[in-house]
Amino acid sequence: MSTTTEALLAGSGSGGGGERLSIDDALALHAGEFGRWQLWHFLLVTAAWTLEAMHTMVMIFADREPAMWCPAGDGRCGDRCAGAAAGWEWEQGSGSSTVAEWGLVCDERYKVGLVQALFFAGSMIGAGVFGHLSDSFLGRKGTLHVVCFLNAIFGLLTALSPNCWVYMALRLLTGFSAGSVCLCAFVLATEPIGPSYRGVTGMSTCYFFSGGIAALAGIAAMCQSSWRLLYAVTSMPSLVFALVVMPFVSESPRWYLVRRRTDDAMRVLRNIASTNGRSIPDGVTLKLDDEDDINKKVEESSSILDVFRSRATRGRLVLSVFISFLCSAVYFGLSLNVVNLKLNLYISVVANCLAEMPGFLLTTVLLQRVGRKPLAIGSMILSGVFCTSAGLIAGVGALRVVRMACGMVGIFGMAATYNLLIVYTAELFPTTVRTAAMGCTAQASQMGAILAPLVVVLGEQVPFAVFGAFGIVGGLLVFCLPETMNKPLYDTMFGLEKGERAPKSGEEVISGNFEI
Repeated sequence: MSTTTEALLAGSGSGGGGERLSIDDALALHAGEFGRWQLWHFLLVTAAWTLEAMHTMVMIFADREPAMWCPAGDGRCGDRCAGAAAGWEWEQGSGSSTVAEWGLVCDERYKVGLVQALFFAGSMIGAGVFGHLSDSFLGRKGTLHVVCFLNAIFGLLTALSPNCWVYMALRLLTGFSAGSVCLCAFVLATEPIGPSYRGVTGMSTCYFFSGGIAALAGIAAMCQSSWRLLYAVTSMPSLVFALVVMPFVSESPRWYLVRRRTDDAMRVLRNIASTNGRSIPDGVTLKLDDEDDINKKVEESSSILDVFRSRATRGRLVLSVFISFLCSAVYFGLSLNVVNLKLNLYISVVANCLAEMPGFLLTTVLLQRVGRKPLAIGSMILSGVFCTSAGLIAGVGALRVVRMACGMVGIFGMAATYNLLIVYTAELFPTTVRTAAMGCTAQASQMGAILAPLVVVLGEQVPFAVFGAFGIVGGLLVFCLPETMNKPLYDTMFGLEKGERAPKSGEEVISGNFEI
């Protein structure tokens, strides 16, 4: 059976007589939409989310300010800002955190915030760079392999930082590589899954991130005396993942197909079918979703510029960027408010992770029943309304408890949105530019993460008012996006444009499709 690119792209009437299917149809009809192969592949790839959680949130523990005490007795030590020079000592030793080792207190405290900002700035840059590489020659698997290896190297080097400025530089580099791990892992894990299961499984990825934060809290509790040991221990899993796990991961058949490597795409699909206990008939070949127009040049680039050139995707990208920015600012901002409660740091972080789980579960249960668009609108506006209510409540007496309850509902709603947007954004763009487009939205999320702590320091009520406005505006912007539930996952830009132009039989198109 000939499987050359020319034969596959010649059209169904070229004499082969075989069945020509898109990847979605091949999965649904022959290989299986979600069987043993997809489950195992999904678990292997999505484990990378746990690694990114550790690299991202390790600063909570490594950069904490431990308690100080005066060995000479109360009132006998000088200014606390002078530290050891005034007779003060750190309860867990000077190596317990970067703050203790380098004296990042009082006038030097700004450096801790600068470290966090630099990490997210690196993530913002890296998401765009590696998002493009994932869509182009490096591929989904190759890009994920590279970023996990870089994470391990930069993390281990961070543990050897001789001073605060080198530490900042290495955190910037870690952010550069870590910022695209979830992005690449999500696309690689979900593209081989059929349309009926893709949304629900995609929603499950956030559990791995929250689980990674919880695991980090446990590791940090055992490494309280050394922030350097904490970085070393949390970086080693990325090295193990790159060297041991990644060789067993398969490249996405969709990426193979759009890169015109049809033999490889078919090989992966046959492997999927075999592992799932099914088979693909010999006459089946693959086609792209733009093949029916034989005058269309099917070779497309994977630049983000292609997203802006198309009216079908330009508005989607602009909206997705703004919505992701607003969602991230609220999500991280509300999370910081919870962490700032006067409780044990390690228990607070674990409790924060558990508080997000119901939001993830809600979106998973309702995703196929309600749809992406109504669910995103509802969860963002729910968060916005309750945050606004919290901003109007004075933090005195019993009202403090009411305001805290409103804030928790806000976290619940925005956690649901944060989870949902990953699936929704992936379905809005075709395979050729999917990771590049998601890289842009990831960059917007990082900008929101940078903004969040700046809003939190404005006081008790102002942050709730700001986050409430962000949530409501974000929900209104979702009205302008199209629904993607039960829509095909398009391979090419032309295929998406043609699909969007196709008349909908027996129904009227009522969903918004924003164009610029």
